[in-house]
Amino acid sequence: MLHGCLFSNPTHTWPFSAIAELIDNAYDPDVSAKQFWIDKTVVKDQDCLTFMDNGYGLDLRTMHKMLSFGYSDKTAVNGVQPIGIYGNGFKSGSMRLGKDAIVFSKSKSTSCVGMLSQTYLEKIGAEQIIVPIFSLTSAILSVREEDKASLQDILRYSPFTTQEELLTELNAISPPWSTGKTGTRIIIWNLRRTSTGALEFDFEKDRYDIQIPSEVYDEMTDTFPQPQLSSHIPKSTYSLRAYCSILYLKPQMQIIIRGQKVKSQLVAKSLAWTRKDHYKPNFLVSFYHKFLVPDTC
Repeated sequence: MLHGCLFSNPTHTWPFSAIAELIDNAYDPDVSAKQFWIDKTVVKDQDCLTFMDNGYGLDLRTMHKMLSFGYSDKTAVNGVQPIGIYGNGFKSGSMRLGKDAIVFSKSKSTSCVGMLSQTYLEKIGAEQIIVPIFSLTSAILSVREEDKASLQDILRYSPFTTQEELLTELNAISPPWSTGKTGTRIIIWNLRRTSTGALEFDFEKDRYDIQIPSEVYDEMTDTFPQPQLSSHIPKSTYSLRAYCSILYLKPQMQIIIRGQKVKSQLVAKSLAWTRKDHYKPNFLVSFYHKFLVPDTC
């Protein structure tokens, strides 16, 4: 696959849907995270988005499959179906938010680091997508001989230029306030910018939120700027906190944005009027599904 497709992929026109892809990955039963953190940080003078879960973590094999294209081995766990079945959620989500992403993960048996980077591919003149990945099995950064080239590429083309900095990010996966000692941490840099050069997200308006500025909303929707229609535009359209509060019909994972828990809203219980529609498709293997929709009549 040509690396130009990484950044030109139009899967997500709205940045919050790209973030939802990363949340869904942690929500899946094969990851089984209980908590998911979203934050903004600065690394080497670069604004970055960070995403972290306390799920089962990834080993070298599963990380390679996550960073590769067109492959997925997600399966149902205890009868619960995974949300994404094509394995492209991380790629489409992360590359919509920024040009470069680095993934740190700790499982029970090993730790590993991988990088999916448009900048890296441009710098080395790659015609196909290459993803540097290495693993380690101890508290010190000791890698196999065949992984050393990947380690050197990550140190050269990521914001983390020393082995100690990589270890610091790995150790951040199990903070004292987490309920687990395994998990995955994603850092995205070279964040998407608008046509005027401004960041696509506003990190200043609300210390505990990540918002889409009015000019970005205007550019995406081709309507009037947000302040003029503030009473008519749902807050979930431009506030990540509000968006995450209604993301799941039955929330089973705690989402924390910039250090503050998201208070989930049970949408099914907050609608003024509801109507139940039953959908029964005509397939060889029949199944019955119930939809709950707002009654606007």
